[in-house]
Amino acid sequence: MTKDLRFASSLIVTGSVILAVVVLAALLAPLLTGWGPEEIDPAAPLAAPGGAHLLGTDLNGMDVWSRVLYAARLDLGVAVVAVALAVVAGSLLGLVAGYWGGWADDVLMRVVDVFQAFPTFILALAVAALFGGGTLNLVAVIALVNAPAYARLVRAEVRSIRELPYIEAARTSGAPPWGILWRHVLPNSLTPVRVIAPLNCGWAMLTLAGLSFLGLGVPVPGAEWGAMISLGTADVVAGRWWTSVPPGLFLLVCVLGFSLLGEGLQERADAVRR
Repeated sequence: MTKDLRFASSLIVTGSVILAVVVLAALLAPLLTGWGPEEIDPAAPLAAPGGAHLLGTDLNGMDVWSRVLYAARLDLGVAVVAVALAVVAGSLLGLVAGYWGGWADDVLMRVVDVFQAFPTFILALAVAALFGGGTLNLVAVIALVNAPAYARLVRAEVRSIRELPYIEAARTSGAPPWGILWRHVLPNSLTPVRVIAPLNCGWAMLTLAGLSFLGLGVPVPGAEWGAMISLGTADVVAGRWWTSVPPGLFLLVCVLGFSLLGEGLQERADAVRR
Protein backbone atom coordinates (compact mmCIF):
# COMPACT_ATOMS: atom_id res chain seq x y z
CA MET A 1 0.00 0.00 0.00
CA THR A 2 2.82 2.40 0.87
CA LYS A 3 4.40 1.80 -2.55
CA ASP A 4 1.07 2.47 -4.26
CA LEU A 5 0.61 5.67 -2.30
CA ARG A 6 4.10 6.87 -3.24
CA PHE A 7 3.39 6.19 -6.90
CA ALA A 8 0.08 8.04 -6.66
CA SER A 9 1.75 10.97 -4.93
CA SER A 10 4.42 11.16 -7.65
CA LEU A 11 1.71 11.34 -10.33
CA ILE A 12 -0.17 14.03 -8.41
CA VAL A 13 2.97 16.11 -7.86
CA THR A 14 4.10 15.79 -11.48
CA GLY A 15 0.70 16.78 -12.85
CA SER A 16 0.39 19.66 -10.40
CA VAL A 17 3.85 20.99 -11.26
CA ILE A 18 3.11 20.88 -14.99
CA LEU A 19 -0.14 22.78 -14.53
CA ALA A 20 1.44 25.25 -12.11
CA VAL A 21 4.17 26.11 -14.63
CA VAL A 22 1.60 26.72 -17.39
CA VAL A 23 -0.59 28.82 -15.09
CA LEU A 24 2.40 30.85 -13.93
CA ALA A 25 3.49 31.46 -17.53
CA ALA A 26 -0.02 32.59 -18.43
CA LEU A 27 -0.22 34.98 -15.47
CA LEU A 28 3.22 36.42 -16.23
CA ALA A 29 2.52 36.78 -19.96
CA PRO A 30 2.91 40.59 -19.96
CA LEU A 31 6.39 40.16 -18.47
CA LEU A 32 7.43 37.30 -20.75
CA THR A 33 6.60 39.01 -24.04
CA GLY A 34 6.61 42.54 -25.33
CA TRP A 35 3.80 41.93 -27.79
CA GLY A 36 0.08 41.86 -27.23
CA PRO A 37 -1.87 38.75 -28.29
CA GLU A 38 -3.67 40.63 -31.06
CA GLU A 39 -0.93 43.12 -31.89
CA ILE A 40 0.17 42.99 -35.53
CA ASP A 41 3.67 43.54 -36.85
CA PRO A 42 2.90 44.58 -40.44
CA ALA A 43 6.55 44.28 -41.44
CA ALA A 44 6.90 40.64 -40.40
CA PRO A 45 4.09 38.30 -41.48
CA LEU A 46 5.10 34.64 -41.19
CA ALA A 47 8.48 35.64 -39.74
CA ALA A 48 10.62 32.70 -38.60
CA PRO A 49 11.44 32.29 -34.88
CA GLY A 50 14.17 34.58 -33.58
CA GLY A 51 14.90 38.25 -33.22
CA ALA A 52 11.94 40.34 -32.12
CA HIS A 53 9.60 37.33 -32.26
CA LEU A 54 10.73 34.39 -30.13
CA LEU A 55 8.46 31.87 -31.89
CA GLY A 56 7.92 33.84 -35.06
CA THR A 57 4.66 35.31 -36.35
CA ASP A 58 1.56 33.94 -38.01
CA LEU A 59 -0.08 34.81 -41.32
CA ASN A 60 -1.44 38.06 -39.90
CA GLY A 61 1.88 39.15 -38.38
CA MET A 62 0.82 38.42 -34.78
CA ASP A 63 3.46 37.16 -32.35
CA VAL A 64 3.05 33.41 -31.79
CA TRP A 65 4.75 33.33 -28.36
CA SER A 66 2.49 36.07 -27.04
CA ARG A 67 -0.64 34.40 -28.38
CA VAL A 68 0.34 31.01 -26.94
CA LEU A 69 0.80 32.53 -23.47
CA TYR A 70 -2.41 34.55 -23.50
CA ALA A 71 -4.34 31.62 -24.96
CA ALA A 72 -3.43 29.60 -21.86
CA ARG A 73 -5.54 32.00 -19.81
CA LEU A 74 -8.57 31.41 -21.98
CA ASP A 75 -8.21 27.66 -22.44
CA LEU A 76 -7.50 26.91 -18.78
CA GLY A 77 -10.15 29.34 -17.58
CA VAL A 78 -12.89 27.98 -19.83
CA ALA A 79 -12.02 24.35 -18.99
CA VAL A 80 -11.92 24.83 -15.21
CA VAL A 81 -15.04 27.02 -15.01
CA ALA A 82 -17.03 24.74 -17.33
CA VAL A 83 -16.12 21.60 -15.39
CA ALA A 84 -16.88 23.35 -12.09
CA LEU A 85 -20.34 24.30 -13.36
CA ALA A 86 -20.88 20.75 -14.62
CA VAL A 87 -19.89 19.34 -11.22
CA VAL A 88 -22.28 21.65 -9.37
CA ALA A 89 -25.23 21.10 -11.71
CA GLY A 90 -24.68 17.37 -12.12
CA SER A 91 -24.11 16.79 -8.41
CA LEU A 92 -27.33 18.59 -7.46
CA LEU A 93 -29.34 16.60 -9.99
CA GLY A 94 -27.76 13.33 -8.89
CA LEU A 95 -28.32 14.20 -5.24
CA VAL A 96 -32.05 14.80 -5.72
CA ALA A 97 -32.53 11.77 -7.98
CA GLY A 98 -30.55 9.40 -5.78
CA TYR A 99 -31.93 10.43 -2.39
CA TRP A 100 -35.63 10.78 -3.10
CA GLY A 101 -35.97 8.38 -6.03
CA GLY A 102 -39.49 7.91 -7.37
CA TRP A 103 -40.73 10.11 -10.19
CA ALA A 104 -37.92 12.64 -9.69
CA ASP A 105 -35.35 9.91 -10.28
CA ASP A 106 -37.22 8.61 -13.34
CA VAL A 107 -37.59 12.02 -14.98
CA LEU A 108 -34.03 13.22 -14.30
CA MET A 109 -32.40 9.97 -15.39
CA ARG A 110 -34.40 9.86 -18.63
CA VAL A 111 -33.15 13.36 -19.43
CA VAL A 112 -29.61 12.22 -18.64
CA ASP A 113 -30.09 9.19 -20.90
CA VAL A 114 -31.03 11.46 -23.79
CA PHE A 115 -27.84 13.51 -23.41
CA GLN A 116 -25.63 10.45 -22.98
CA ALA A 117 -27.10 8.75 -26.06
CA PHE A 118 -24.88 11.00 -28.21
CA PRO A 119 -21.07 11.01 -28.39
CA THR A 120 -19.95 13.87 -26.17
CA PHE A 121 -18.00 15.86 -28.76
CA ILE A 122 -20.77 15.45 -31.36
CA LEU A 123 -23.27 16.78 -28.82
CA ALA A 124 -20.97 19.72 -28.02
CA LEU A 125 -20.57 20.37 -31.74
CA ALA A 126 -24.34 20.41 -32.28
CA VAL A 127 -25.04 22.69 -29.31
CA ALA A 128 -22.21 25.07 -30.26
CA ALA A 129 -23.52 25.24 -33.83
CA LEU A 130 -26.98 26.06 -32.46
CA PHE A 131 -25.98 28.78 -30.00
CA GLY A 132 -22.81 30.08 -31.67
CA GLY A 133 -19.30 30.73 -30.39
CA GLY A 134 -18.10 33.18 -27.77
CA THR A 135 -16.50 32.47 -24.42
CA LEU A 136 -19.71 32.35 -22.35
CA ASN A 137 -21.45 30.09 -24.85
CA LEU A 138 -18.47 27.74 -24.92
CA VAL A 139 -18.43 27.51 -21.12
CA ALA A 140 -22.16 26.70 -21.17
CA VAL A 141 -21.78 24.12 -23.93
CA ILE A 142 -18.93 22.25 -22.23
CA ALA A 143 -20.70 22.36 -18.86
CA LEU A 144 -23.94 21.10 -20.42
CA VAL A 145 -22.40 18.04 -22.08
CA ASN A 146 -20.40 17.11 -18.95
CA ALA A 147 -23.12 17.54 -16.31
CA PRO A 148 -25.05 14.30 -17.11
CA ALA A 149 -22.04 12.12 -16.31
CA TYR A 150 -21.68 13.73 -12.88
CA ALA A 151 -25.42 13.40 -12.25
CA ARG A 152 -25.32 9.66 -12.89
CA LEU A 153 -22.13 9.22 -10.85
CA VAL A 154 -23.42 11.11 -7.80
CA ARG A 155 -26.81 9.38 -8.04
CA ALA A 156 -25.13 5.98 -7.81
CA GLU A 157 -23.09 7.05 -4.78
CA VAL A 158 -26.11 8.59 -3.04
CA ARG A 159 -28.22 5.47 -3.55
CA SER A 160 -25.58 3.41 -1.74
CA ILE A 161 -25.06 5.96 1.04
CA ARG A 162 -28.69 6.75 1.89
CA GLU A 163 -29.26 3.33 3.47
CA LEU A 164 -26.18 3.35 5.71
CA PRO A 165 -26.71 3.23 9.49
CA TYR A 166 -25.46 6.76 10.23
CA ILE A 167 -27.95 8.21 7.71
CA GLU A 168 -30.76 6.28 9.37
CA ALA A 169 -29.57 7.52 12.74
CA ALA A 170 -29.70 11.11 11.49
CA ARG A 171 -33.27 10.57 10.28
CA THR A 172 -34.45 9.08 13.57
CA SER A 173 -32.85 11.94 15.49
CA GLY A 174 -35.15 14.36 13.66
CA ALA A 175 -32.63 15.96 11.31
CA PRO A 176 -34.35 17.63 8.33
CA PRO A 177 -33.86 15.99 4.91
CA TRP A 178 -31.90 18.90 3.45
CA GLY A 179 -29.66 18.94 6.50
CA ILE A 180 -28.93 15.24 6.04
CA LEU A 181 -28.18 15.82 2.37
CA TRP A 182 -25.77 18.71 2.88
CA ARG A 183 -24.03 17.47 6.04
CA HIS A 184 -23.83 13.73 5.47
CA VAL A 185 -24.82 12.51 2.01
CA LEU A 186 -23.27 15.06 -0.35
CA PRO A 187 -19.75 15.23 1.18
CA ASN A 188 -19.46 11.43 1.16
CA SER A 189 -20.73 11.09 -2.41
CA LEU A 190 -18.18 13.43 -4.00
CA THR A 191 -15.09 11.21 -3.73
CA PRO A 192 -15.31 9.84 -7.30
CA VAL A 193 -16.16 13.33 -8.56
CA ARG A 194 -12.88 14.70 -7.21
CA VAL A 195 -11.04 12.00 -9.13
CA ILE A 196 -12.81 12.47 -12.45
CA ALA A 197 -12.96 16.29 -12.50
CA PRO A 198 -9.25 16.81 -13.36
CA LEU A 199 -9.52 14.30 -16.20
CA ASN A 200 -12.57 16.13 -17.50
CA CYS A 201 -10.67 19.43 -17.40
CA GLY A 202 -8.25 17.96 -19.92
CA TRP A 203 -11.15 16.71 -22.03
CA ALA A 204 -12.79 20.16 -21.81
CA MET A 205 -9.62 21.77 -23.18
CA LEU A 206 -9.62 19.33 -26.10
CA THR A 207 -13.29 20.07 -26.73
CA LEU A 208 -12.69 23.81 -26.73
CA ALA A 209 -9.72 23.42 -29.07
CA GLY A 210 -11.71 21.11 -31.35
CA LEU A 211 -14.64 23.52 -31.58
CA SER A 212 -12.32 26.45 -32.30
CA PHE A 213 -10.42 24.39 -34.88
CA LEU A 214 -13.72 23.81 -36.70
CA GLY A 215 -14.67 27.48 -36.52
CA LEU A 216 -17.32 27.12 -33.80
CA GLY A 217 -15.24 28.34 -30.88
CA VAL A 218 -13.14 31.44 -30.35
CA PRO A 219 -12.84 33.35 -33.64
CA VAL A 220 -9.60 34.86 -34.93
CA PRO A 221 -8.00 37.19 -33.82
CA GLY A 222 -8.84 35.81 -30.38
CA ALA A 223 -5.93 33.91 -28.83
CA GLU A 224 -6.98 30.28 -28.43
CA TRP A 225 -4.87 27.18 -29.06
CA GLY A 226 -7.36 25.35 -31.29
CA ALA A 227 -7.93 28.42 -33.45
CA MET A 228 -4.18 28.96 -33.73
CA ILE A 229 -3.65 25.35 -34.83
CA SER A 230 -6.40 25.72 -37.42
CA LEU A 231 -4.96 28.97 -38.76
CA GLY A 232 -1.49 27.46 -39.08
CA THR A 233 -2.45 24.11 -40.63
CA ALA A 234 -1.62 25.21 -44.18
CA ASP A 235 1.68 26.70 -43.00
CA VAL A 236 2.91 23.32 -41.69
CA VAL A 237 2.70 21.86 -45.18
CA ALA A 238 4.83 24.76 -46.41
CA GLY A 239 7.43 24.15 -43.69
CA ARG A 240 6.34 26.99 -41.38
CA TRP A 241 5.83 24.77 -38.33
CA TRP A 242 5.96 27.56 -35.76
CA THR A 243 2.44 28.83 -36.44
CA SER A 244 0.69 25.67 -35.20
CA VAL A 245 3.18 23.39 -33.40
CA PRO A 246 3.70 25.59 -30.27
CA PRO A 247 -0.03 25.87 -29.43
CA GLY A 248 -0.39 22.16 -30.06
CA LEU A 249 2.46 21.38 -27.68
CA PHE A 250 1.03 23.64 -24.96
CA LEU A 251 -2.34 21.92 -25.34
CA LEU A 252 -0.67 18.51 -25.11
CA VAL A 253 1.27 19.50 -21.99
CA CYS A 254 -1.83 20.83 -20.22
CA VAL A 255 -3.90 17.75 -21.03
CA LEU A 256 -1.01 15.59 -19.81
CA GLY A 257 -0.89 17.55 -16.56
CA PHE A 258 -4.61 17.07 -15.91
CA SER A 259 -4.37 13.39 -16.87
CA LEU A 260 -1.48 12.74 -14.45
CA LEU A 261 -3.29 14.59 -11.68
CA GLY A 262 -6.52 12.64 -12.23
CA GLU A 263 -4.68 9.33 -12.53
CA GLY A 264 -2.77 10.04 -9.34
CA LEU A 265 -5.98 10.81 -7.43
CA GLN A 266 -7.49 7.59 -8.76
CA GLU A 267 -4.46 5.54 -7.73
CA ARG A 268 -4.48 7.07 -4.27
CA ALA A 269 -8.19 6.39 -3.81
CA ASP A 270 -7.70 2.77 -4.91
CA ALA A 271 -4.72 2.34 -2.57
CA VAL A 272 -6.65 3.70 0.43
CA ARG A 273 -9.62 1.47 -0.44
CA ARG A 274 -7.39 -1.60 -0.56
